[in-house]
Amino acid sequence: MPHRPATPSPAVRQQVTAVLGSDAYAERDDLFERGLDSLGLIRLVGRWREDGHEVTFEDLATEPTLEAWRRLLGPADGAAPGGATSDLTAPSETAPGGIAPGGTADDAPVPPPAPTPQATDAPFPLATMQHAYWVGRGDEQPLGGVAAHFYTEFDGAGLVPERLGAALAHVVGCHPMLRVRIDPNGSQRCDGPGPALRVEDLRAAGANDVEHRLAALREEGTHRRVDLESDGVLDVLLTLLPGGRTRVHVDLDMVAADALSLRVLLEDLAAAYAGTPRPAPAYDFATALRDRASRRPREIERARAWWAGRLTEIAPAPALPAVLDAAAPTPAGTPAARSTRLHHALTPERTALLGERARAAGITPAAALATVFAETMARWSAEPRFSLNLPLFDRAPLHPDVERVVGDFSSSVLLTVDAAGPLTVAERARSLQRDLHAAVDHGAYGGVEVLRDLARLRGGPTVPSPVVYTSAIGLGPLFGAEVQRVLGAPSHIISQGPQVWLDAQVTELDGGLLLNWDLREHAFAPGTARAAFDAYRDLVDALVDDPEAWHRPAPDAVPAAALRQRARPALGTPPPPRGRCTPPSSTGHAAHRRPSPSSDPTAPPSPTASWPSARWVAGAVSAAAPAGALVAVSAEVGTDRVAAILGVLAAGCAYLPLGWHQPAERRRRILREAAPALVLTDRDDAGTGARTTPPGDGPSVPVLPLVEALAHAAGTPRAADPAELAYVLFTSGSTGSPKGVEVPHAAAAHTVDILARELALGPADRMLGLAEADFDMSVLDLFAPLSVGGAVVLVAAADRPDAARWARSATEHGVTVVNCVPTLLDLWLSVVESGEAPAPALRAALLGGDRVDPGLVARLGAAAPGARFLALGGTTEAAIHSTLLEVGEADPAWDAVPWGRPLPGVRCRVVDGDGRDRPDGVPGELWIGGAGLARGYRGAPA
Repeated sequence: MPHRPATPSPAVRQQVTAVLGSDAYAERDDLFERGLDSLGLIRLVGRWREDGHEVTFEDLATEPTLEAWRRLLGPADGAAPGGATSDLTAPSETAPGGIAPGGTADDAPVPPPAPTPQATDAPFPLATMQHAYWVGRGDEQPLGGVAAHFYTEFDGAGLVPERLGAALAHVVGCHPMLRVRIDPNGSQRCDGPGPALRVEDLRAAGANDVEHRLAALREEGTHRRVDLESDGVLDVLLTLLPGGRTRVHVDLDMVAADALSLRVLLEDLAAAYAGTPRPAPAYDFATALRDRASRRPREIERARAWWAGRLTEIAPAPALPAVLDAAAPTPAGTPAARSTRLHHALTPERTALLGERARAAGITPAAALATVFAETMARWSAEPRFSLNLPLFDRAPLHPDVERVVGDFSSSVLLTVDAAGPLTVAERARSLQRDLHAAVDHGAYGGVEVLRDLARLRGGPTVPSPVVYTSAIGLGPLFGAEVQRVLGAPSHIISQGPQVWLDAQVTELDGGLLLNWDLREHAFAPGTARAAFDAYRDLVDALVDDPEAWHRPAPDAVPAAALRQRARPALGTPPPPRGRCTPPSSTGHAAHRRPSPSSDPTAPPSPTASWPSARWVAGAVSAAAPAGALVAVSAEVGTDRVAAILGVLAAGCAYLPLGWHQPAERRRRILREAAPALVLTDRDDAGTGARTTPPGDGPSVPVLPLVEALAHAAGTPRAADPAELAYVLFTSGSTGSPKGVEVPHAAAAHTVDILARELALGPADRMLGLAEADFDMSVLDLFAPLSVGGAVVLVAAADRPDAARWARSATEHGVTVVNCVPTLLDLWLSVVESGEAPAPALRAALLGGDRVDPGLVARLGAAAPGARFLALGGTTEAAIHSTLLEVGEADPAWDAVPWGRPLPGVRCRVVDGDGRDRPDGVPGELWIGGAGLARGYRGAPA
């Protein structure tokens, strides 16, 4: 906007001084460095807009000096130059009356009778936030079941019930909204009787009885939800305790009054008790609502248009590890409807130091603490970009007494935070401060309205924004010295809100700051909320204690002890590395293949010694391809394919499984990207002589018929270096394009050897080979038993669809171990349970490659008593399996069997987009490293 002509006015300085609480600043001083905060800026912008100046947060924040603001402000239409002067600060604390700390003088004057109620009995509509509170408290509402209310207890001594009751009656008479009732149609009227003081006399009770009764009263007050049509919005209870002690319990429903109203209420109550009652404000909430609506249409429309242009950019709430659906109803009385408070106090000295460090970094203390909260939410959110719900205290200077009116003047704005990228705390805070100022600058159209507009745009119901951040820095202490002197020290404070998971608050208390989270702890995974709060507290303390912490990214939120626990392997130390994914000798290794479908299924197996056949293949491959080359193997399931794979490895080459059953385009892509030196195949149409793959299958690659390789002279096995390539497997492409994973001998042998040792595999063991050769579970099926002199029982391709057939074959051939995806075990157990196949003689089942149903645990136990159930997790890029969890009995709470712990020599991390470890229960990317890691992608080293 264009600057107005400079019109020096002493009123500008007076208004700034009123907000700062000090005149110790020069014309060109940076006012943020002199203590101006965001709430102070809100007050100034609001004051000057009321005077007709179209100033914005950005205008004032760009050059925050008195000199610049004098240039910016000029006489507005219909306003006196510089605007009217008014005190924009909170009401000053009442001067001490005639009572001693914690007690009362016998001759202190009694409060006068309550004034006649103001003429506000006519119904008037609910304000936007009032309506949201009123609707949201219902049991049928998402995250409902609770009232928006504030409950606190004050521990003091010597309070006189009659005197406190008279003081309360005076205050209720002064403030119509303390007598408000809400009709079923959603209108409100201030014609209720108002609360009377309740008294509980425990002076003669024993210590245990007192303790139990106080706990019950606290539980009742913390979770109170009154009937707004009949019960009243304020409850004040005085408990008389042994030894002259007293406790005052105050519960205020925020549908009637905001946090500043609570401060007014308490200050007025203390003043009336002390004998210096304050008069009723010459203004009321109903009038304020009408005035605000009539005087701000241009500002509201400007804000509405601004938000309308940004609706598609608004991020959802933080995706926290919740066990409660934010869209599901939450009836009162259920654990998820109960609130807990976590808190951390900063002393006045530490608060001052935090302010100095923040201003040195060019930000306000309020923005600094909001950034700490945002960084904490980012650590526990599945996505780094999210929105926070920020309440605003919107008391426009409509009347000199507006600051003393009890009512809900609050509104809210949505602040979208993007915490991705390694910004320092100060950099993140400056960015957040800019975004916050822009959002607040358009706060005339509040967050509730924006969420409704967003729901209409998306064609669905309004979704709550359940993570709230409330900063009251700059509003003065919630409980002033006079309040504490009369009522006592606040000993318990908590708030609740409908459609809110977490309300983080920063308030001024006793010269310092109180940082607290009021939350529905049962809505989150156990331990989650407290771990997040600990990280929040630790980062605040780090910013106070270490000036360099502002110039580093926020630290990882996972404690070192937790990282050590995560690194603890599932099994013991890894076995000595064998280093090669081939049988260690040339004897005793066989692969059993069941008869072909046309043969007698009861016929005994026909074992074929695989190692002698492999040596023939090795001779043929060595003659056709150089050592270290990649050789594609395309053959049907059977002992010949086993011989082909072992022969390729014995020739010092690596194998690439290539199934002709795969789509032609995938075969072409694999051949193109893998660039094998040779294709070893059992296809009948491979051709003779100078043969290559058919043109339709992609690049021209020499072809060696497997039948010829098996007739070749035996070759001399070549000892493979552990670092050399053992195989290349192409991923399914479910997360993008298929990629060829290059796995060295050492990586594959590491996994094979660990699991062979854990299973105590020996020559008598038989593993069932259900996996296709291009699926990495086949690597374990083949090399684990062969490496110890056992055998693999192969399932012919034609038999795979018939679970009963291969289940019977497994029993006939003495299969002792199965390594498969959960679906195949489910099929096996189903045919056993139906009587179509005999019970297996399994001693172990290894499940991986997909979600493992916890129900399989008991089913396996019933079909094969004593069989071990091992759930494994892993990826092709990390050599078959990387984690293990042996399950004796499934946890009823499991939706799926967990992945477990890393295998020995393997490291697993769950990290965010910036590579920082995720806290427990928070999703992220799985990073796997260590001995099982592949060396890269074929043709794509980056």
